Amino acid sequence: MSAQQLSDLIRFARHNSPFYQELYASLPPHADRLTDLPVVDQQAFWAANTPHGGRVLTGPLSEATVYKTGGTTGSPKFSVYTRDEWRTFVTAFGQGLVDTGLRPGHRVADLFYAGELYASFLFVLDSLAHAPVDNVRLPIGGGAPLESTIPTLRDLSAQVLAGTPTTLCRLAEQVVAAGDRPDAVELLLFGGEALFDDQRRLLARAFPRAEARSIGYASVDAGLLGRPVPGPDARVHRAFTPHSVVEILDDSTDEPVTEPGRPGRVVVTSLFRRLMPIIRYPAGDRAEWTGTGPGHFRILGRAEEGVRVGPVSLYTQDAQSAVATADTEGQVVGMQLVVRRWEGRDGLVLRLAAAPGGQHGREGLAGAVVTELEKARPLYPDSVRAGFVHPLSVEWVRHRDLAVNPRSGKLVRVLDERPTA
Repeated sequence: MSAQQLSDLIRFARHNSPFYQELYASLPPHADRLTDLPVVDQQAFWAANTPHGGRVLTGPLSEATVYKTGGTTGSPKFSVYTRDEWRTFVTAFGQGLVDTGLRPGHRVADLFYAGELYASFLFVLDSLAHAPVDNVRLPIGGGAPLESTIPTLRDLSAQVLAGTPTTLCRLAEQVVAAGDRPDAVELLLFGGEALFDDQRRLLARAFPRAEARSIGYASVDAGLLGRPVPGPDARVHRAFTPHSVVEILDDSTDEPVTEPGRPGRVVVTSLFRRLMPIIRYPAGDRAEWTGTGPGHFRILGRAEEGVRVGPVSLYTQDAQSAVATADTEGQVVGMQLVVRRWEGRDGLVLRLAAAPGGQHGREGLAGAVVTELEKARPLYPDSVRAGFVHPLSVEWVRHRDLAVNPRSGKLVRVLDERPTA
């Protein structure tokens, strides 16, 4: 990382972004190290980053592409990239694709989702076009009917399938059921979700010659996060130096973690984005340094800012808002999101702590909370109907039953109880 590059970015953001100007108002004028700066509060960031009158951007929105982030919601969040920033983004990510096993001449089916301001399909397609090895791109998309996707894969001899684990598994189920296997497939590149052992088994049945690997670690809001590291553990990545800086911070103190094997939350600084600066921004995941190479880290799951349940992104604020709207009598005194996996699918449990003596009307309140959360995240009930995830459920507990951080005693907002592989 160039110290000059970082100090220039900090000065630029302080001078041109009202949000960062206010965030850094109490700092010395020449603060130029990451550890001099506070970690961005996601809720405050998105409250300030609105389409009209937004206070995060450093200039007018006159040349950029606008993408939607954070899933389908009544209050969408928008990320913007200038053409130069996008080119840097996809070029750096494309360079990382060689670490996935992408070889010259590979025929790659892009099965990510397009439209409605979502970035993944275009991002992967552009990254392949900027990869340092020649490849043949097949822009099929995740919304194409399986009945046409499978013949297309077979007719064009697709060798690489790129998509979310949910999409790849849906395709695999159809392949197994129909017995119509695209035999040329040798590489499965997954992104956007963790890949679990039961999913690996299904993919192996459908594509016995294929190896499943991470396509890389990035998001439209946080930007470049991790380049795949070849090896048996698909969770291990390394930072996209010199384009971004990845920090792992202690859950309780926000102090940088330096030793291997100690979990913390992932925070990223993007050194190439200036229109919408990303400086010490929580990526929403937890990770640990592996000690196996410079900048190598292992992704451990979602942090408290957000959680991914199958193809659906939710934020703790979504659940808190749903409870606040439904709980007109103040029966709920604490809440956690618990993500579990059974019968081959993810499921979300809202663990609600009731006030002492608050037994009356729990069933109705639970239903009202679920209804409000499904309104905020309509992709969740859509995914339930599609068979991707289990329905939302509510678990009533005492407040003392809520999990806390053993060092700080702070409430743990999200518990990810899924086994990772």
